[in-house]
Amino acid sequence: MKRCICRAYSLMLEIEMIRSLCITGCFLIATSAFAAADKPPEAAIASANKLATAAGLEVLKAGGNAFDAAVAVSAALGVVEPESSGLGGGAFALLYFPDKPEGERAVFVDAREKAPLAATRDMYLDAKGEPNRELSVNGPLAAAIPGVAAALSHVQSHYGRLSLPQTLAPAIRLAEKGYAWGDKNFAMQGYRVETLVKYPAAASQFLRGGKAIALGSNFKQPELARTLRMIAKSNAADFYKGPFAEKLVAGVRAAGGIWTAQDLANYAVVERAPLQFEYGNYQFITAPPPSSGGTALASIFNILAGFDFAKLDKVARTHLLVEAMRRSYRDRAIYMGDPDFTDVPVRMLMSKDYAAGLRASINPDKATPSDMLPGISMAAQGTDTTHFSIIDKDGQMVAWTQTVNLPFGNGFVAPGTGFLLNNEMDDFSVKPGVPNAFGLVGDDANAIAPGKRPLSSMTPTFMIGADRVAVLGTPGGSRIITMVLLGALELIGGADAQAATAAPRIHHQYLPDAISAETGAFTEAEITALQKRGFVVSPNQRPWGNMQIVLWDKKAGKVTTGSDPRWETVGGGGIFR
Repeated sequence: MKRCICRAYSLMLEIEMIRSLCITGCFLIATSAFAAADKPPEAAIASANKLATAAGLEVLKAGGNAFDAAVAVSAALGVVEPESSGLGGGAFALLYFPDKPEGERAVFVDAREKAPLAATRDMYLDAKGEPNRELSVNGPLAAAIPGVAAALSHVQSHYGRLSLPQTLAPAIRLAEKGYAWGDKNFAMQGYRVETLVKYPAAASQFLRGGKAIALGSNFKQPELARTLRMIAKSNAADFYKGPFAEKLVAGVRAAGGIWTAQDLANYAVVERAPLQFEYGNYQFITAPPPSSGGTALASIFNILAGFDFAKLDKVARTHLLVEAMRRSYRDRAIYMGDPDFTDVPVRMLMSKDYAAGLRASINPDKATPSDMLPGISMAAQGTDTTHFSIIDKDGQMVAWTQTVNLPFGNGFVAPGTGFLLNNEMDDFSVKPGVPNAFGLVGDDANAIAPGKRPLSSMTPTFMIGADRVAVLGTPGGSRIITMVLLGALELIGGADAQAATAAPRIHHQYLPDAISAETGAFTEAEITALQKRGFVVSPNQRPWGNMQIVLWDKKAGKVTTGSDPRWETVGGGGIFR
């Protein structure tokens, strides 16, 4: 039975791969459901921190547009959420321009980190060929070249109305005057004290006497404020070239890293065409590679489109959801990587014909064990990224997700810079079939190479319908894709923005072969029914994610926000009328 399923599945992949090679051209963003004349009655921001939301609203009130506000929110989040993002990390920004011609209304700004030029395929393997997770997660050797500073400059100079000194002013003020060390800062820091204490500049900034910062303490970052001022003055040029860049590289190398001045000088953001697909009455605009989110999202929705999904009972819906997730994450592991280095079969993965083949391999009554799908060579959950959503009164939209990967990145601060570096090198496949910190496996498509961007799960997304338009995204590591999926399904079902962020979550990522479920996601009877179908269920796990949604209800003539109640004391939305 297993051999038959594998042979049929492999043949289907080969046929669709050949078909995909015959298709040329790029995806066009046909957004006829969102006419240029439509304008929302108010602007809105939903972010993972109320202080960052306030920074964005301040810029909107000063005459800025959605893109100005996005720069302000991004920079402010880097100050008040050092555990999740900052100048030492990377970002994906999805931008929307309703007044532009069809095909030009959306752009994806790829500010993902890049591997240093001295990086090698096996740099995290020991003498026996086994991964050394310590090297890929902690300290400067784990850091890829950061892109957030370049993203701030690029979005501001190309799409904003104001100047970079204006949009960075709220973040600079927060860094200089400080803010109260909050619930999320405190909770995430508990995981990383042992790493932070190893590096003097990090310990000096983020610890007090070698211990975690007390909840509620006023936390100031004068060095970070100076770095932000430098970025504002030079439009980020001095971040990547000149004395500051030399100081950054020297600090990394002195602690065992492999960065060079050329790595920073060569860094540039890339504008890519977003991916587009339809499900039900909604058009989705979402993230292309090196994000795996858009293709995975399209694949799952295309599989579900072949069922009368909304009319099924919860157990049957869960069965189909999990089987679609399983197949999508399996494809992620095999095919996905940096499109500048790897021929990613995006058209195949987003094809409705390919989805039909995947759908045909689903047994509606029994789970398909992941090891029965042809796979790669092999026998934690996250709130350590951040997302915000914005829509302005001209209908311009931003979905922006940024990260330093694990909480407090790699735990290292280069002396005199004021920000933590990322550990995004762990997002590469350090060895085929070996899971990363989020349990994700990968193959050669996502292998380490000099100058390559690691595969990401960040999935900033727009949903555009005749009556409702939504901007959504979330942190959560490997679970980002399924959270955006579930949030979108809630919105399609009529939920408001807040209800969509609050709904209980489930997740399956091919390997490990188990359904993760938050407390309250299933009743005992539902768990039993799923187990009888052959699923392994891990219920009552601690909550994950931090979804942020802005929803424009065109029929009701109002804009609302939803901020994940899992961090209700931290995040929040704001409206500007």
